[in-house]
Amino acid sequence: MQELHDAPLAPLTTFRLGGPATRLVTATTDDEVIGVVRQADADGTPLLLIGGGSNLVVGDKGFDGMALVIATKGVTLDGTHLELAAGEVWTDAVTRTVEAGLAGIECLAGIPGSAGATPIQNVGAYGQEVSSTITEVVAYDRTTGETVTLANEECAFSYRHSRFKADPERYVVLRVRFDLEDAGGLSGPVKYAETARALGVEPGDRVPLAAARETVLKLRAGKGMVLDPEDHDTWSAGSFFTNPILTTAEFTAFRTRARQLLGPDTEPPAYPAGEGRTKTSAAWLIDKAGFTKGYGNGPARISTKHTLALTNRGDATTEDLLALAREVVAGVHRTFGITLTNEPVTVGATL
Repeated sequence: MQELHDAPLAPLTTFRLGGPATRLVTATTDDEVIGVVRQADADGTPLLLIGGGSNLVVGDKGFDGMALVIATKGVTLDGTHLELAAGEVWTDAVTRTVEAGLAGIECLAGIPGSAGATPIQNVGAYGQEVSSTITEVVAYDRTTGETVTLANEECAFSYRHSRFKADPERYVVLRVRFDLEDAGGLSGPVKYAETARALGVEPGDRVPLAAARETVLKLRAGKGMVLDPEDHDTWSAGSFFTNPILTTAEFTAFRTRARQLLGPDTEPPAYPAGEGRTKTSAAWLIDKAGFTKGYGNGPARISTKHTLALTNRGDATTEDLLALAREVVAGVHRTFGITLTNEPVTVGATL
């Protein structure tokens, strides 16, 4: 276990932003993680958990407390059952399952971050969510001081949300267990229309696992969503805003407003999101509100590849990034009456 003082946090985030932590500890085993957390809680020391840093916005003044990097390792694959230590690199784990001929998370290739973060956010993309394959999450419960195993239904998964996100101070994810599918080397049914088009198949069809993974990686790379140190469009947290979920009345009002502004034939994106609810596209809202690809004159700008990503062009501060985010939120609300919600976690900073 390594400990540093007054340690910079920016290099530990994909934004490459943020000030230092008073103390920075890197733990490589579950016991080390639990020990650090218990000690911090006993001392009343503020604690910041860091995995891959891909969903984290740290304020310019940093974090006055202990930052804990969870760097645990361990992959167990037994038949269709997969167990990942929280510190495992997520995209590497996806690659291993594809090579093993197992379906269920192949369309989540290229997503930066650690395995332990996936249940917190209920990570999803291109028609798949981890909640569809997670069977159990092993976590340290800071309230009871015990290690617990939570079944899928106990995790309260929903769109980009979970029990862990709802109560972020309580659980520290240690291990995640999945049950995948052996479909003879084929992927799960392709659900996302863009992926199906790129593969030249119909939604619901299956394709070779490697083809599904490679296609998703190409689609993500085209949007600046695959990490590349030389490409500032990837100095981001991926999608900065979640797609809004609206009630029937809210969506009707939104569609009316959109047609008034953009023309009577305008059809905003609409996807079923449960009874009486419709999900629309944050990227569409941002673009139609006037924040197009590459928007901005300062060191923080919208990605040149995707309107949903806010990026650090190399010398931005966290405040530069948040100022841009506030401008986008205000503009979308002013135009369409919808308030966007940020997806990344903010520490020492507020939107």
